[in-house]
Amino acid sequence: MERVVKEWMHANQQQAIDFLKEIVQEPSIQGKEIGAQEKVANKLKQMGLEVDIWEPGGEEFIKHPYFCATRTDFAGSPNVVGVWRGTGGGKSLILNGHIDVVPAGDETQWLHDPFSGKVTGGKMYGRGVTDMKGGNASLLFAIECLKKLGIKLKGDVIFQSVIEEESGGGGTLSAILRGYRADAAIIPEPTDMKIFPKQQGSMWFKIRVKGRSAHGGTRYEGISAIEKSMIVIEEIQRLEKKRNERVTDPLYQNIPIPIPINIGVIQGGDWPSSVPDQVELQGRMGVAPEENMEQAKKEMEEALNHLSHLDDWFSEPPQLEWFGAQWVPGTIDPEHLLMNQIISKFRQVMKCEPMVEASPWGTDGGLLNKVGEVPSIVFGPGITGMAHYPNEYIELDKMIACAEVIALTILEWCEVSG
Repeated sequence: MERVVKEWMHANQQQAIDFLKEIVQEPSIQGKEIGAQEKVANKLKQMGLEVDIWEPGGEEFIKHPYFCATRTDFAGSPNVVGVWRGTGGGKSLILNGHIDVVPAGDETQWLHDPFSGKVTGGKMYGRGVTDMKGGNASLLFAIECLKKLGIKLKGDVIFQSVIEEESGGGGTLSAILRGYRADAAIIPEPTDMKIFPKQQGSMWFKIRVKGRSAHGGTRYEGISAIEKSMIVIEEIQRLEKKRNERVTDPLYQNIPIPIPINIGVIQGGDWPSSVPDQVELQGRMGVAPEENMEQAKKEMEEALNHLSHLDDWFSEPPQLEWFGAQWVPGTIDPEHLLMNQIISKFRQVMKCEPMVEASPWGTDGGLLNKVGEVPSIVFGPGITGMAHYPNEYIELDKMIACAEVIALTILEWCEVSG
């Protein structure tokens, strides 16, 4: 079967490349996903899958404790799911990929139009090609291969093309609430063909540091919120060090800071000759795969409360607010059957040992794991370092190899019928 799958994919790989180019040429930034989703839906229909298209919404969705998005109106931004029904008696599998992409940014930094899908030197260039339309194309190519070979499976295969991953996973949450669950899931985020059984979570925060204004000429009469914010940042750095010293999981041995706390925005002051009376810090707090998000929040609160021991000015601690995006952490037992199967198929296809690590960023796998109770593995062909970068690209041979690994994994996990 490995030989038959490989031969079919080699003979038909241009179809997968052409389809990837089609969806890359659709600039599916958030709010404009419909063009790409229509192409995905048509592809699923051509393959003979049951297709479900809907726009996320409703009170259960919007008020869900894990709902996180930059908006609440998803008109024109549909989810698309295709179901390949099995004959029964086998394990089911979700293949989940997001269609939304981040904006292209400064287009003068691109060698080619960011939505051209330009192919050169065995690579395709374009915004979203590595994060993660190339992975989506691998999933679809794997399914198409097995369908064209006339294979019937015992277990269901559920392909999901979801929106809103870049803002915290609203599309996947909606799919879970719609009833789409399975015995396990594979998410082809850009892992450089590494296998991630664990995914870090993260949360955005704001910290408001107060000072007392005064004229710059007599700044000693005031309290600079900028200077006080430096003390806050030092305390956050100590917290980061403390939290990471507890991480002993060998899957993190190649990651210098497994669960970083990053300060990404500093805003404060409004006049060069005035002592600033307020500074706002905005950042991202990493959450370990097995960690509860509420526990992580509590540690941040305790660190800020500790500031009063360092400086009397903080007798009233800075105001902490959790806002915006969040990604739920997730984990699967490294000895899970699907892990063993995907590792085995990787060896067969790539003729080498896979690298198994923990994800340095969040994915929709956390939601599938925590909310849907679906054990999830992250494994994909995209290049981690090119995600969100100008001149984003994917190596096309890796996209085809990933499809082959996934196709063979489907065969073993879902089981061939008859």
